[in-house]
Amino acid sequence: MAELLSVAALTGGVGVPSARFRVGQHVAPLREHGVAMRWLPAPVSKYPPRRRWLLPLWLPATVAARIPAVAATRRADVTLLQRELVSTLSTLEGLTRRPRVLDVDDAIWVRRRGGGYLDRIARACDLVIAGNDFVADWFADRGPRVEVLPTAVDTSRFRPIDGPPVRDDGRIVLGWSGTSSNLAHMRDIEGALARVLRERPQCVLAISADRAPALAGLPADRIEYVPWSPDAEVPFCQGLDVGLMPLRDSDWSRGKCAFKMLLYLACGRPAVVSPVGMNAQVLARSDVGFGPRSEDEWVDALLALVDDARLRTDMGARGRELVTSRYSVDVIAPRLAALLEGVVR
Repeated sequence: MAELLSVAALTGGVGVPSARFRVGQHVAPLREHGVAMRWLPAPVSKYPPRRRWLLPLWLPATVAARIPAVAATRRADVTLLQRELVSTLSTLEGLTRRPRVLDVDDAIWVRRRGGGYLDRIARACDLVIAGNDFVADWFADRGPRVEVLPTAVDTSRFRPIDGPPVRDDGRIVLGWSGTSSNLAHMRDIEGALARVLRERPQCVLAISADRAPALAGLPADRIEYVPWSPDAEVPFCQGLDVGLMPLRDSDWSRGKCAFKMLLYLACGRPAVVSPVGMNAQVLARSDVGFGPRSEDEWVDALLALVDDARLRTDMGARGRELVTSRYSVDVIAPRLAALLEGVVR
């Protein structure tokens, strides 16, 4: 039996989405493709605390907490850095073993103007794996080879239930899932949502996040809040009739990997999304939803899906097929294995 390629993967904490979906969920599938990945998540948050007085304590603590993982790379064939070790800083990356692979799935350089820290990290790596074309373009002239690899969906977990949701009260559920810091995007479409809820009394808005939403422009009795948890994320998506992903047209949004959209589609639900960055690319691949730009277009798209169960079913089925064929773990894991093996060769 051939010896497995050993990879030390340094990521954010186990609950960080990019760490879970771009590294954690690939550990088992990669073994089937000759790669033994050791997942080394950060024991101390890589992100600064909200209380500013804790900053002087946090920075040395989070850097020191990464030293064992950095040392562990000396026993690996490849080091995989999932983003930077400490948010917006270049710290211990250069002490890890080469070859080094940097994985980036967001426009994280936007957080610190110019992205000089990220430039330094990239130039010390042998390969950059970008989550989408926009991220890849930023890294294109920064030294290492760049390859695009979308964030994968575990389609054995995120899968349709048998048929569309059937409710005795006839409700139609429009839904959004994400971190509370991104609820600002939902506030951008409050006007459209208010009009839809007013015109279609059977509609409700479901939100799953780490904190309850503050959407003052919408009637509170038409909003259902589901606290986010790993156990709740799949049934939440399965229980929707339509998934939502509004975005502002900015560099940060163009760096998004459309992952929220892909989760809805994997569960057989159509998506109404802002046609920004990778969202637009997914929409262009198949008729799986709508990409409205104005408030009126958001209203028209939502009403079209609310009023036509067959349209919801057909778009959802095409969405499931698209994710299974292009964005599933079964498709992405062997591509990741080939990239990691290639950087050694």
